[in-house]
Amino acid sequence: MSKRLAGKRIVITGAAQGIGLAMAEEFLKEGASLFLIDRDGPLLDQETARLKAAGGTVASTTSDITDADGIAEAIGQAENTIGRPNALVNNAGINVFSEPLALSDADWQRCFDVNLKGAWNCSRAVLPGMIEDGGGVILNIASTHAFTIIPHTFPYPVAKHALLGMTKSLGIEYASKGIRVNALAPGYVLTQKAVEYWNSFPDPVAAEAETMKLHPSGRIATADEIARAALFLVSDECTFINATCLTVDGGLSVLHHP
Repeated sequence: MSKRLAGKRIVITGAAQGIGLAMAEEFLKEGASLFLIDRDGPLLDQETARLKAAGGTVASTTSDITDADGIAEAIGQAENTIGRPNALVNNAGINVFSEPLALSDADWQRCFDVNLKGAWNCSRAVLPGMIEDGGGVILNIASTHAFTIIPHTFPYPVAKHALLGMTKSLGIEYASKGIRVNALAPGYVLTQKAVEYWNSFPDPVAAEAETMKLHPSGRIATADEIARAALFLVSDECTFINATCLTVDGGLSVLHHP
């Protein structure tokens, strides 16, 4: 039985931990060759070595997605190690939460540089090769913040709304070239970021319980659950899914909270 991602040469950003690392593990199991990018060099090197030891083709480089020239160089390294990428997962991102009028110009810029411009830098670097090869896949990891609003999280949802706009625009622009561009919108996911969020409260246990209560199932997603949805979207099992967003939040964004 052939593996679901056989022949896929996938670049994943923000791959040293959390959802990015979970995707790397899932994709490797299904036969993909991976090129991992993260700005945390020591952690990336550690996880790359672990993944290689488990078997499979994995290469990586430390780079900042906000640096367009650096990302272009990183994609060149990917071509030299795993071959020209035919899939990209724009996973790297940061939380920038504020009340609008309390937000500094620097934090506004930082939010958009990472969550929007960074995804464009990576997309722009791989698109010429995909066009030349007659196809490819770009998957943008968005968020339920891309279509719902939580007060005091400005401007993060603005950037994620824009990321959905970019997803749709690029998906339509390059559909005739055989390229699919989609987004995946997780809700709360059990990662280190979630733990750090709960730990920011006076009672972390109570904060975690409140988060769980928001969800119809009484729990939040694991990183593996998000990774399996991403695997489907980068595979050839959904070749007519384009310019859209798959929500993976356990029904959180559908449930109305009085």
